[in-house]
Amino acid sequence: MRMTSRLAICAAVAGLMAAGAQPALAAGRPGPAAIAVAAATGPAGVHARNAELINAATGKNLWSRSSATERPMGSITKVMTAYVVIKAGNLNKVITVPKGIVGYDTKYDASTAGLVPGEKLTALQLLYALMLPSGCDAAYTLAAAYGPGTGAFIAKMNAAAKTLGLTRTHFSDFSGLPDPTQYSTYSTASNLVGLGRAAMKLPLLRQIVATRTYKVAAGSGHRAHVWTNLNPLLGKYAGATGIKTGFTSVAGDCLLFAAQRGKLQLIGVVLDSSSSITGLNVAAADAKAMLNWEFSR
Repeated sequence: MRMTSRLAICAAVAGLMAAGAQPALAAGRPGPAAIAVAAATGPAGVHARNAELINAATGKNLWSRSSATERPMGSITKVMTAYVVIKAGNLNKVITVPKGIVGYDTKYDASTAGLVPGEKLTALQLLYALMLPSGCDAAYTLAAAYGPGTGAFIAKMNAAAKTLGLTRTHFSDFSGLPDPTQYSTYSTASNLVGLGRAAMKLPLLRQIVATRTYKVAAGSGHRAHVWTNLNPLLGKYAGATGIKTGFTSVAGDCLLFAAQRGKLQLIGVVLDSSSSITGLNVAAADAKAMLNWEFSR
């Protein structure tokens, strides 16, 4: 906080106390002093239960709320899936979509990229299918190929988390689905912005998550596909560059996001902004409030 802001807050609080104003009780309506402090120290109107915003260049925590609390994060998990695949390389190799995607997607009523067992796509194409429409079928296909086997791939995800210092993160699934339980894949807001920061250092991942629509023409071994990015900020918020949406009934609406204006690059996350399954409006509004707050400073 700048010294001038700190002095202004202190003066405002002193004036209120001199006038006989009393601090509002935690359970009651915030008093004028509390409102003034909140406006100066953090973004207003953020609904998310857990959140954090950092400077992407330095990693400095700019604002956070309950950011060390472990909780599920839905398909934000796929950022780690993409990270592991990109770090492994060989992205031009052709992968056959396995039969296992059908039972997996059906069991959890999962979001898909419309893949069909037997289709042959490159790993690079599957990364777009993974990140734009949040294809759990693509996640399954990549995990099976890069494990090899889904269990081995999940072990690689957890090893990568350890290497990145994400000490309060654990993966039991490569999509973020509740397998085997709603809470078996979890992270914290602080760990997730750390993951986002590491992932956005990969040029290919930055390119993928900033892509609004990706088309695959029909070819030998696969159908035509059109995948649209679900990120509600892309194309609607100036400077938005990614990263990933997430939702389960327990995780609520979640969004790991990044934006840049001038030289200032920000990465943030909101977890459980709302429990709605109709869209990410509240999560997007939370993200915008956090970004606007820092950009305006």
